[in-house]
Amino acid sequence: METLFVDVILPLHLRDTYTYRVPQEYNDSVKVGQRVVVQFGRQKLYSAVIRRIHDKVPNYKVKYILAILDTFPMIEERHLQLWEWIASYYMCYIGDVMAIALPSAFRLASESALAIHPDFSGELSDLSRNEMRVVELLSEIPVMTVQDIAKALEIKTIMPLVHTMIEKHIIVMDEDLHERFKPRKVQWISLAEQYQNEAAAKELFDSLEKKKTTLKQLDVLLKFMQLSNFGKEAILKKQLTDCIDGQLSSLNTLVKNGILIQEERVASRLETYERTSNPDTIALNEEQQQAFETLSTNSQSVSLLHGVTSSGKTEVYIKLIQKTLEQGKQVLFLLPEIALTAQLINRLRKFFGNEVGVYHSRFSPSQRAQVWQRAHNQDGYKILLGARSALFLPFRNLGLVIVDEEHDPSYKQYEPAPRYGGRDTAIYLAHLWNAKTVLGSATPSIESYFNVKNGKYGFAEMKHRFGGLQMPEVLCVDMKEATKKKEVNGYFSKFLIDHIQEALNNHEQVILFQNRRGFSLRIECNDCNWTPQCVNCDVSLVYHKATNSLRCHYCGYSIPVPTECPQCHSRHLSMKGFGTERIEEDLSIHFPNARVARMDFDSTRQQNHYTELINDFEDRKIDILVGTQMVTKGLDFDNVSVVGILSADNLIYFPDFRAFERAFQQMMQVSGRAGRHGHQGKVIIQTYNPWHQAIRNVIDNDYQEMYNSQVTERRVFRYPPYYRFIDITIRHKDEERLNEGAAALATQLRNVFGNRVMGPEYPSIKRVRGLYIKKIMIRFERTEPVSEAKKIILDMADKLTLDKAFASLSIHFDVDPQ
Repeated sequence: METLFVDVILPLHLRDTYTYRVPQEYNDSVKVGQRVVVQFGRQKLYSAVIRRIHDKVPNYKVKYILAILDTFPMIEERHLQLWEWIASYYMCYIGDVMAIALPSAFRLASESALAIHPDFSGELSDLSRNEMRVVELLSEIPVMTVQDIAKALEIKTIMPLVHTMIEKHIIVMDEDLHERFKPRKVQWISLAEQYQNEAAAKELFDSLEKKKTTLKQLDVLLKFMQLSNFGKEAILKKQLTDCIDGQLSSLNTLVKNGILIQEERVASRLETYERTSNPDTIALNEEQQQAFETLSTNSQSVSLLHGVTSSGKTEVYIKLIQKTLEQGKQVLFLLPEIALTAQLINRLRKFFGNEVGVYHSRFSPSQRAQVWQRAHNQDGYKILLGARSALFLPFRNLGLVIVDEEHDPSYKQYEPAPRYGGRDTAIYLAHLWNAKTVLGSATPSIESYFNVKNGKYGFAEMKHRFGGLQMPEVLCVDMKEATKKKEVNGYFSKFLIDHIQEALNNHEQVILFQNRRGFSLRIECNDCNWTPQCVNCDVSLVYHKATNSLRCHYCGYSIPVPTECPQCHSRHLSMKGFGTERIEEDLSIHFPNARVARMDFDSTRQQNHYTELINDFEDRKIDILVGTQMVTKGLDFDNVSVVGILSADNLIYFPDFRAFERAFQQMMQVSGRAGRHGHQGKVIIQTYNPWHQAIRNVIDNDYQEMYNSQVTERRVFRYPPYYRFIDITIRHKDEERLNEGAAALATQLRNVFGNRVMGPEYPSIKRVRGLYIKKIMIRFERTEPVSEAKKIILDMADKLTLDKAFASLSIHFDVDPQ
């Protein structure tokens, strides 16, 4: 019989695949894309994915695969190609990609269970002493984990023994227990078939009524009949037990006597939704119809939809989805942050019901596994909606990919690897399926608009708000002048306070944007200027009033608020700067009768709290909503008349070449929340530099001017989209060792790439979580092929860490950093 080998991908920080031998009885069962259990290292078992099957004999001893987990491949060939592209393009390891691509419920480690092989004869004479001890143990306890066996037998290195016993067919991986994901099961109660006709049911009730001992059973049966449409329907057992206070024994007797039937059924962990409307009922206006036709008929595979806020992009998306479904294909709808898209999810479900599957990190591991399994089934979801992690869901026939708010930096994964860009990965995924991609935004990224200008992307534009609604009036407050005139109260100008009060008097709502969370950005001693610092990071601690603590936003380190300065023992401590917590508190002073709520990372930690906030604001239970950039995305409220940007300067004066673009995008996006239905809204920007070009562009609603000025500047200074960047980040706990290693790597890189290499330099925060950081940046012209350059860079980094002096350096790469 032919000897087969498989190359497998492991969910570990490993660049390459590893080769294992296939037991001959599995020869006809192994398929590319299946999960198998393998031993890696001396003690660990892992779930791996088969990438290749071959008969090439390695020149070293290989281990056997221990079990096959899937009857059919779980990972489709095109998704394996996607994993490999991500690993190659973003300079990471294929194992890192697998670790984020598969739900945790489908990844195994050493808690795998073992049982005696069904073909084992029971003959102990040919077994070693330890093999005999394992068999005796499993004879007493039929299924045990590897760790439990090792502990019971006091064997430190058990994996070689397990591996040998599996090869000899003495034991087997227990395939019922080594899956972490188990379907959720619930108990149902129904009436036995012989009592479902009226005469038999009457006879049953009469017999129970005659005996005092069965009166409690009669009460339970009557309650069941009321809940089950007189026995015609099965009901949840919990539904019945909630109504029969303490009469569980009577219910059990009815089941035991065969009057009621109790059965276990698999239940979904996900809610179900009914379709309540038809997409045909959507009437597009002339601008929307033109955009729909352009996007539908465009020969280019990628198109950009540039529509101002409230122009009706969602309706165009729904029409595109409908057309794709009519072709028998699937749709992937990506959003930057799933937490703020409850409104969009509800709108899609209104038209497509249970055909819409949602996938995001707020789901439990079991819920994510269930969405994955249903997506994998032939009759699964037709529309899959989620954040960037939804890219890795299994598709059957993908026809359209929509990337909404394509400019948003949240599409980029920063930590851990792979540091991939969701938008560009979505474009490559669509390419693998020969599907179309639609990128949508009111403020497109400069890179995407540049591709339109160069003919690489198709283009559709909607310049007007739906229904003839006017764009909001944007007003600017010069805080320098307002301070001189004593027209500033705390962090609010009199102009903003007056407009908020006017909105409240008219029973309208207000959104205030401050892109800093916490109460105060730092505490400072008035006498010696001491500021409390994080012990792990080179940053000051932020004051959070809710917990009365100072906290680091990078590593989570926190301390109680000091009562005096530890350096000079002065009690004159003051707060500098302000965050959303401070704004929330100050609003309650300025507007004591207003209902104020805060939406930021701290206030939405609890599951579903963000949805409650959005629903309460939509139902007008909240008058003023204060928030970070969360309030700029995906929200559509019909009663917001005033939007306030409290500190535009924090957005503009940021040390990054994209600061101008990002400031414009964030201010335009939050401005779009005002006056979306019925009347023109107002946007009030507080700034110390009212003539800054980014603010003037927002006031004039002039994206084109912003694009032209920025693209000219980037051409001069050699920034994207004219150049591509690769960031190399080096970390070490010892600053001197870091400096030596970074300098050595930079020298090697310059020998090959010359003046394309910049650095090494410290970033603005030089130490995070106890590790010092240095960065090297390499830039390449857009037209240069960089795949070979990436291989050279990776090899240089690997060679550096082979040097004992630099073996402990942490080096990672960020391609197209955001």
